[in-house]
Amino acid sequence: MPKGQRARIEVTPEDAATLRMWAGSRRGERRLAERAQVILLSAAGASVAEISGRTGLSPQGCSRWRQRFAEGGLDGLRDRPRAGRPLAIDAQVRLSVVALATSEPPDGCTRWSTRRLAEKIGIGPTSVHRILSEGRLRPHKTDYWCGRSPDPEFEAKQAAILGLYLDPPTGALVVCVDEKSQIQALDRTQPELPMRAGSPRRLTATYRRHGTTCLLAALAVHSGELSGRCVDANDHTTFLRFLKALYRANPRRALHVILDNLSVHKHHEVLEWAARRRRLTLHFTPTYASWLNQVEIWFGIFARDVLRDAVWHSKAELIAQIMLYIRSYSSERAKPFAWTYTGKPLAA
Repeated sequence: MPKGQRARIEVTPEDAATLRMWAGSRRGERRLAERAQVILLSAAGASVAEISGRTGLSPQGCSRWRQRFAEGGLDGLRDRPRAGRPLAIDAQVRLSVVALATSEPPDGCTRWSTRRLAEKIGIGPTSVHRILSEGRLRPHKTDYWCGRSPDPEFEAKQAAILGLYLDPPTGALVVCVDEKSQIQALDRTQPELPMRAGSPRRLTATYRRHGTTCLLAALAVHSGELSGRCVDANDHTTFLRFLKALYRANPRRALHVILDNLSVHKHHEVLEWAARRRRLTLHFTPTYASWLNQVEIWFGIFARDVLRDAVWHSKAELIAQIMLYIRSYSSERAKPFAWTYTGKPLAA
C-alpha cells in the first residue's frame, strides 16, 4: 500500500470497546496499547503516514499490525509464541516457590530470603526472584497497620482527646505526656572520622556503654513547646513528681494531660493526687491507641535528630545534650502538629 494511502478498517463495536480499553490502559503492556491505537486510527480513516506520526511506530510496523488485525482480529495483535527452548521451570516448581515463600521457615527465622528459597527448591536465586516478582510476593517486606482497639470505651476516649486537640476549653492548657526509656549513652572505642568530600562520617562498630537515662517529656499541643526531665528510671514516684512540677509551672490554668495506659500513669497514688486537683484532668488514650498521644510524634523527631548515630563520652553529656535540644526546639522550632489522614475511613 502506498505510504499516504487511506484504507479504513472495519471494527465491530465490541472490538472497538476492547481496543479503547487497551489503548487507554496505564497498567497494560505499552506495545499492546500502541497496536490498539493503530487499529483505532485506521478505523477512523487515518493514513499509514498519519498513524505512524501519531504512534511513533514505523509505517511498516503500522501496516503489519493492520494486516494482523484483518487476519486474526484482536488475537492478531498479541505476541505470537517465540521459537526457542521451553521454560526450564515448570508450573509445579513455581507453585512450590510460592507455597514456600508464604509459609513460616522451619529453622526459627522469621522470613525467607531469596537465596534460602533457591537452596531449598534447588533453582537459582534469579529464577526465584523472577517467580516472586511475577506473583507480586515480597518476603523481605513487612507492613504495619493499627488493629481495632478492644477498648469498649474507644469512641468516647478518642472523641474526648480529639476534641481537646481541635477545640480546647478557653484558657486551658492541653499537654501530652509520655516517657522514652532506656536511652543509652553510647561511646565509640575509636574517635569518629568526620565527613569529607567523597567520604561520609565514619564510626567504629564497637562501642562502650556509659549508662542509660529515661526522658519524661510534656508537649503543649497548641504551641508545640516541650518541657522535659531526665531520670534514672521512671516509677510512679518519679512520674508523680514530674506531674506535680508540670502542675505548679502552670498556675491558675485548667490543665488537661493526655497519657497512655502505662501502669506508672495509673498508679493509685497518681490517680488519688490528680483527683484532688480541680484544675487537673487526666485523659487516657484507648487501649492499643497510644498513637493518639501527640508526644509520640515528637519522640520520633527527637530520635532522628539526637539519638541516631550519636556519640557520648558520659551519661552526663547525654543528658546535657537532651536538655539543650529541648530548649532549642521549644524556642526555635516549636509549632503545633498538623495531622492529616489520607486513607479510607474504617468500616463501622
